[in-house]
Amino acid sequence: MTTTAPDGPRDLPPTATPYSVVVPTIGRPCLADCLRALADAAVPAPRAIFLVDDRRDPACPLDLTAAGPLADRITVLATGGRGPAAARNAGLRRVATPWVVFLDDDVQVRPGWGALLAHDLAQAGPGTAGVQGRLTVPLPDDRRPTDWERCTAGLEDAAWATADMAYRTGTVRAAGGFDERFPRAFREDADLALRLMGGGWTLARGTRATLHPVRPADRWVSVRTQRGNADDALMSRLHGPDWWMRADAPRGRLPGHLAVTAAGLAAAGLALAGRRRAAAVAGAVWAAGTAEFAWARIAPGPRGAHEVATMLGTSVLIPPLAVLHRALGSIRHRRAAPWEGPA
Repeated sequence: MTTTAPDGPRDLPPTATPYSVVVPTIGRPCLADCLRALADAAVPAPRAIFLVDDRRDPACPLDLTAAGPLADRITVLATGGRGPAAARNAGLRRVATPWVVFLDDDVQVRPGWGALLAHDLAQAGPGTAGVQGRLTVPLPDDRRPTDWERCTAGLEDAAWATADMAYRTGTVRAAGGFDERFPRAFREDADLALRLMGGGWTLARGTRATLHPVRPADRWVSVRTQRGNADDALMSRLHGPDWWMRADAPRGRLPGHLAVTAAGLAAAGLALAGRRRAAAVAGAVWAAGTAEFAWARIAPGPRGAHEVATMLGTSVLIPPLAVLHRALGSIRHRRAAPWEGPA
């Protein structure tokens, strides 16, 4: 729906910086909570909200009921499953305000968010391209967090995460927007930040707060996330091997996964060649590496039967899959050139 935003008490006061909001979504139930929180806390309100429907085959229109008084400011755009980077670019093209705030559909802005956003934007100097919100991931009070919950909690320290990131509209457009070669919600935000900082801009952390609940996931979610290793290969191609430090990103365990995978392959090859003693040594190295990885994930967790079984099974699968996805990404992106914007 596209309508003209009405005047009212939620509108921006004359001294506040006008802004718009872009939210990519695949229609998850959490979208309602995102819109409801925005309706409650976005005071002063955005001039426009671009809700980008990135479902491949939408069975029905998105439900905007939870947006309440902000529903008339929403424009729904469709991108047909091209990924969050392309979805954000679609919204960015429609923004007509000096600043654009990118939110994910699984976050909930906190009370006072709008006023604190106005403060953040007012404090941004002329050389500041973007201001990040402060993310909080709620964890259980009655038990230790699971591996997936701890992984999500890492977003609290993530730099330049577009779960809540405000950018100068013209600056992001001049940089080409988000690189659509990143197909997942992974690394596309760090890539944009590095391009902007490489162009002489600074990025800041603001005062506004946003809640990022842990989304429901099955026991194999950590296996599927290994696809992100292909995106890391693209990051290395575009920004060099030290991009981790400049993006303030954790290095991960890929070197260890390489060693464990190599030991496993060596054990299998030596066994087939009839070299039993050497195969046993290589197999022991594989087993020790796999056990260390599994325990590193089990020890800080709740250690229930389901969690332990999940960690044991996935710790066997993750190292070779991480290596495979990294190799495939290196091949796929071996000639990747700097991003210049959507074709």
